Amino acid sequence: MRAGMDSSVLIGRLQWCVTAGLCVLLAGCQTTAPTSTALTTNACIVGCNEAGRPPASNLCLDGTVCGPGNSSGIVGMCESGACGPACLSPGQCDGYCSADGNQIGLCANCGNSECASRGCQGCRCGNCDGSSTGGACQQCDYSLPRELKKTSLPDYVIEPPDILLIEVTNSLRPPEAPLRAGELVEVRVANTLPVDQYDDGVAQAFKSIDGTFRVQTDGTLNFGPEYGSVPVRGLSISAAQRLVELHLKQTLRNPRVYLRPVTDEARQHIAGEHLVRPDGTVALGVYGSVYVAGLTLGEARQAIERHLSQHLYSPEVSLDVLAYNSKVYYIVTDGGGAGEQVFRFPVTGNETVLDALSQINGLPSVASKKHIWIARPAPANAGYEQVLNVDWNGIVRGAQTATNYQVLPGDRIYVQADNLITFDTGVAKITAPLERILGFVLLGHGTVRAIQFGHRYLGGSQRSSP
Repeated sequence: MRAGMDSSVLIGRLQWCVTAGLCVLLAGCQTTAPTSTALTTNACIVGCNEAGRPPASNLCLDGTVCGPGNSSGIVGMCESGACGPACLSPGQCDGYCSADGNQIGLCANCGNSECASRGCQGCRCGNCDGSSTGGACQQCDYSLPRELKKTSLPDYVIEPPDILLIEVTNSLRPPEAPLRAGELVEVRVANTLPVDQYDDGVAQAFKSIDGTFRVQTDGTLNFGPEYGSVPVRGLSISAAQRLVELHLKQTLRNPRVYLRPVTDEARQHIAGEHLVRPDGTVALGVYGSVYVAGLTLGEARQAIERHLSQHLYSPEVSLDVLAYNSKVYYIVTDGGGAGEQVFRFPVTGNETVLDALSQINGLPSVASKKHIWIARPAPANAGYEQVLNVDWNGIVRGAQTATNYQVLPGDRIYVQADNLITFDTGVAKITAPLERILGFVLLGHGTVRAIQFGHRYLGGSQRSSP
């Protein structure tokens, strides 16, 4: 305390410092930042001086000092980057956030404390896109999915060797579909040659064209000896009708021709199971194949409809996955130094660690209950491993859900063997060759000794015999 300092002046400075929430140094009452950085309502009060130090009536209650005004003349920005409702007008801090303001815990240009000023802790605040209104907190839960707290998997992506169930409705041939050999066509022609009543029935039939004709193997419609043949293979019905009419005009004065296919059904009805082949395509019979690998069900359905629209009139496709063969998880069991076994199971989207291990009838006899984990695949250039330890005893004995994680596609559940069993197997690998060598030595030595003592016994018995 300074000598001669008036007591009333000292009391006034103490009250000012306590009200501001700052540390008090009696010599000059200088301010320092407190340990808490939590922002409160009206965290900043407009009016910082040019030196960045708050005057007595303009303080940053979060412990930071207010910076000078920016080029726009706006003052009150805290040096930590935090904006308070009174530091700038409500929602004005959003103007400092870029379009990618959905980063966790911060707005792109406003600092980590911007969302904290709204009470958002550990997640993100809304409307950080330059809008003029302040946004509410978007509470986000970034914990791993587990039992009683599972998550839905993203849209299923088709990959080999999935089996799809495809059914096509409205299988009608389009009007511009080309005629094919063997197809039946109804042909009716008016103003044909006059029929002589004295002609026999065959001759009369040759002069009329009214019936069903088959497209021949050479691609023609044969109208008999009176009118000849017309090539129509590969033409649409309308084009074939015009060509037949032009042909008949060589013989008739004003022929009127009508053609239509006998059946409007498509060449082949698509329905049933379809395997996604190794090249990523699915076969559609006579209509060719469509590439569907890497597509969701909705995208694959649209791709199949676009392809079939070249052969069918307005096809409608129903698509689903019959066998989820491409999304799997693995269970790897350690044999305690005697190799490892790998089990492969398809993912249904609902399995937990307990569900997965039940597929192999629980833990092997050599397994260690304290060394079980999930190895989750990470990108090749991530530079780290994603390992989730599993508390087996807690899951099966205490029904604890903390480590009973939901199994995701590509997960490897590793069950390590007991250390003592692994050590015993290692020792056995070292001593087994020595035991075998010693066994051969002892066997050979015993055999030699038996032969030697056997000869002596037989020789003594022979000498003692009468």
